[in-house]
Amino acid sequence: MQTPYQTLDVAVNASDTEIKQAYLQQVKINPPDRDQQKFQEIHDAYSVIKDHKSRVSYDLFTLPTGNFNQLIDQALHTEQPVKLGANELKNILSSIDESSLLNVFTPSKK
Repeated sequence: MQTPYQTLDVAVNASDTEIKQAYLQQVKINPPDRDQQKFQEIHDAYSVIKDHKSRVSYDLFTLPTGNFNQLIDQALHTEQPVKLGANELKNILSSIDESSLLNVFTPSKK
């Protein structure tokens, strides 16, 4: 499934003007009388990200899709893939005691 940005072929940080120009270009290439479904997809994508408020709403309320193992690999900077299942994660979390967490989240007094 494509994001609205991919549908309109614009960058995520594109301005309102750039998004509108991309929308008009896509409509020119795919007019409604040629392919109604494609036109509707383009129109819906534009409606979702047409202005700053719409883009903020889209970013806040759209869940990104991701690969959990890939995220763990990136977080740990490992070269070998890490296979982390529910049991392994539970073991890691159970090994952390409350005092360790308090030390991490409480600013030190100097």
